[in-house]
Amino acid sequence: MKESRIGTFSALSIGIGGMVGGGIFAVTGLTVELTRGAAPLAFVVAGVVALLTAFSYWRLSLRYPSEGGTVEFLNIAFGTGLFTGALNILLCLSYVILLAVYAYAFGAYGASFFSEADYSFWKHMLLSLVIVLLAVINWFGADIAIRSENFFNVLKLILLGIFVVIGLSTPMEWSHLSPDTWVGPFELVAGSMVIFLNYEGFELIANASNSMRNPRKSLPIAYLGGVSAVIVIYVLIAIVVVGHLDFKVIAADSDATLSLAAQSFMGSGGAAMIAIAAMLATSSAINATFYGSGRLTYLIAKTGELPTELERDFHGQPLEGMLIFAGLTLIVANSVPLAAIATMGSAGFLLIFLAVNVANYKQRHETGGGWWVSLLGVLACLIALGALVGQTVTTAGQAWQVFVLLGMVVVSLVVEWVYRAKTGRAVTLRHYTLKNRGRPSQETSTS
Repeated sequence: MKESRIGTFSALSIGIGGMVGGGIFAVTGLTVELTRGAAPLAFVVAGVVALLTAFSYWRLSLRYPSEGGTVEFLNIAFGTGLFTGALNILLCLSYVILLAVYAYAFGAYGASFFSEADYSFWKHMLLSLVIVLLAVINWFGADIAIRSENFFNVLKLILLGIFVVIGLSTPMEWSHLSPDTWVGPFELVAGSMVIFLNYEGFELIANASNSMRNPRKSLPIAYLGGVSAVIVIYVLIAIVVVGHLDFKVIAADSDATLSLAAQSFMGSGGAAMIAIAAMLATSSAINATFYGSGRLTYLIAKTGELPTELERDFHGQPLEGMLIFAGLTLIVANSVPLAAIATMGSAGFLLIFLAVNVANYKQRHETGGGWWVSLLGVLACLIALGALVGQTVTTAGQAWQVFVLLGMVVVSLVVEWVYRAKTGRAVTLRHYTLKNRGRPSQETSTS
């Protein structure tokens, strides 16, 4: 068994660091556009869905501690058939969308330092540059890149803390937050789900679950405490943004809304500070996701659901999957509007988290009590996904985004089906069972 070394605080840091990444900088303006004065409530609604799903992750991580995380949970609950393989590929595609959101935000905030006439050029130039540069860094020095993550996580939280404290301490237009500025319930739920990808980072805790000193203590704090803390952080940021900016101003420049808000109460220096924080946070998030993407494809390949080539090591790291992620991210970030990227990413993770909630309910006799919470998670994900798709279909000019989502699902199924048909490769399920005192032991079965 691998030596345990991750304590409760480190586990909590993994979750919070994974969630408070580039998403909050990228889609806060979009959230306000969609929900207006109800934006803080929108973050709560999305957070509740994440909290319910985090419960399922907690129970599954405790019962099946493994670096495989979501991949392992789906394989254990649903077997090793086409459905599970397609879900795991959909997870990969959803991470590509997430990377595109981070890269888009990096480009948008970086371009804010240039003239308006050159904004579009620099946005695409910078977002492409950060993808390529971090891919190269991960290829040649992944360990060095990851060791910088704690520093960047602390720095971005400090800068966001300054933004919130000063924003709340200066006069705000509280009328912008009054209920008469809110959208209707359906629009609120749909708008909340566009930003759901802001919460997906808690699933990273699962990949570290077999390296924790005391998982029974650390996992509930990391999952439930982490999501709860991030809800508070996001709500405070949304209050500051809505309280300091007019809705029309936000709609006119929603890509770098936090910088606009900071400029309104801290001047140009504050805007620059937040732009730098956004670029640090998004590059840090891209870096961490690249680091994990190679391992994600490696783990899926080890189960037999992706080609064996993705199991190869380069410089001691499984990096071929990372290069595939980088190439796809370049295409998506440069060719798809931010609203569409956010919608596709959130919908993809809602489908995955729906499956994880079902998985915990299905395994309830092994994972323990609270199965009804998982059923609530299933219901919440279904309602959220339905509202998101319904709002997208009925909004002028956005119906095509639903076809992109369907395309992601179809591609996942077709790729997995063709791969299995062509190779005939056996699928291996490696899972963990808890012995006395919660110690995991590995069992292997092949189908």
